[in-house]
Amino acid sequence: MNAPAQPEITIYSTAVCPYCVAAKNFLQSQGRTWTEVRIDKDPAERTRMVERTRRTSVPQIFVGETHVGGYDDMIALHRAGRLAPLLDGGE
Repeated sequence: MNAPAQPEITIYSTAVCPYCVAAKNFLQSQGRTWTEVRIDKDPAERTRMVERTRRTSVPQIFVGETHVGGYDDMIALHRAGRLAPLLDGGE
């Protein structure tokens, strides 16, 4: 029986964002990899992020197509025991 594929993690971030760094450090500590989208370098990506999230702050974190939110949202999910199953491809 195959385990479900791990969904791709996407982080919308900027260069000078301590919560972005904290989010990446946390994910790294969990052995995860991600794709970083720098909205400070690409205004079109900033627009896309706001359209997808209805938020203007960074980081904005997606696991697959699931919008996790920002750093605090991700840590709250982790503390509730709901982040690992999401990262592992479950619900």
